[in-house]
Amino acid sequence: MITEYRLKDSLITIKADLAGEFPLYIYQSQDKQTLLYSKSITELLGNIQVQKPLKVSTKGISFLLQSGVVPPPYTAYENIFIVGIGDSAKVFTKDGKIEIKFSHNFPFKNENRLNDDEMIPSKDEILDLVAKATIERIDETKPTFLFHSAGKDSNTIALALAKAGYQDKVTLITHKSKGDKDESEISKSIAKQLGFKHQVLYEVDELQAKHKKAIDDYFINVPFPCTDNVTLAYPLYAVQMPELGGTNIIDGGGNDVYMMTPPSSRDVKVIPVSKWTSKLSTLRSFTPSESIFTPLLRTPAEWCGMSGFSFLDTKNILNGAFNVYEYWDSESKKREDWDLFDFKTDLLTTVVAAELHIRKFRNFTDVIGANALTPFSNETVAKYFSKMPEKYLFDRKNLKNKLILRDILKEEIGLDSDAIGKMGFVYDSRSVVLKNWEMISEEIFACDFWDKEGVKKLINRLRNSMDKKGWGARVSGRLIYRLYLISSWINKNRWI
Repeated sequence: MITEYRLKDSLITIKADLAGEFPLYIYQSQDKQTLLYSKSITELLGNIQVQKPLKVSTKGISFLLQSGVVPPPYTAYENIFIVGIGDSAKVFTKDGKIEIKFSHNFPFKNENRLNDDEMIPSKDEILDLVAKATIERIDETKPTFLFHSAGKDSNTIALALAKAGYQDKVTLITHKSKGDKDESEISKSIAKQLGFKHQVLYEVDELQAKHKKAIDDYFINVPFPCTDNVTLAYPLYAVQMPELGGTNIIDGGGNDVYMMTPPSSRDVKVIPVSKWTSKLSTLRSFTPSESIFTPLLRTPAEWCGMSGFSFLDTKNILNGAFNVYEYWDSESKKREDWDLFDFKTDLLTTVVAAELHIRKFRNFTDVIGANALTPFSNETVAKYFSKMPEKYLFDRKNLKNKLILRDILKEEIGLDSDAIGKMGFVYDSRSVVLKNWEMISEEIFACDFWDKEGVKKLINRLRNSMDKKGWGARVSGRLIYRLYLISSWINKNRWI
């Protein structure tokens, strides 16, 4: 459904639900005479009142290059905005034009939690809440799949659905990664233990004609560009499993925002210091992206998951490039007196997790016409955990989170998350770049958004760096991959 705000209507405030299960998307016409908003980005983009082709935002692309993500409410489009977790948009008429005033207020600060003696969480209630949040959004006329791993989130959902008797209605699917981060065998054993069907998706790095067509179709139809490292794996999933189209697909993301994202031991040391080292911001205009000095120039906010090209390289390939330093420096200062757990969680989950990690899932389901389910983002589930005393959720000393989920899974299915450690989907984008160099480089060079000479010099330099060893070589491969993802969206997308 699309809602329209008309000129001279009374002031309204647009807010998403508590944990961003349904972000709201706003279109404001260039002349500020039309404003539409919807829970569905594809429905909004397809509306006849939305003037197409839409314009690509130089500011948005600058963020994608330097930070890897566009912070809401901004997007890669000039006239499309996102209202996500903690965001609000006041819409009003002024001087014959529709204006929007955005603000952000993190809704999950730890100071608002109950005391230890005011709440004792119930394992059964948690599993029941998660099951209901999932089942109420399943379209029973369609098959249902759960993206499954060895992690705490998808296994809690699997356990909740198993207890609800949904084994015959849901298939668990997992990505088989290269190396020691592969989770597919653990996933398979848990699926068997709980009684679910299980299917493995394999990594493809040598792209054949059918894979390239799927990638082209993806970039034609994807609503937003996304620089997540696993992005390219998703259209290839659709090649392996065409039956995913039009189904229900469940993803375990969305709970870090209220269960907290602990700072790492590195964060504890680096973030306070970066408040001072980031003052050398002028060096961003002189430092190559793959230099080991580039991370030292990050603001405290940027240590919460943001990284990418230096401003030197950005301005050399993008005319009118926006320097993101001032933005992230301001966001850091707004939170400089915050508890470090709140600081990292707000910036990481409402920006990076929402618009990078979960966005890649939303993009995929939008492209294949699937029903995207993120039960941990359900408002009832979020309210329950948001009041929970922190001792059940995270450990300030050992910097661990989701303690209660760890306990439930160990007790119920013998999954020891502490012993397994952090795994996650790993995608070898470096191999994709090297094995498909002609396709990757041609796509980048064909993009008219870049300065032709500047981008050729940059790509040649980074490609040479990939043949070396160390941090710079790894970063160079990721940056070429990122530039390819952005270029492909600009070159092919049907909305722009």
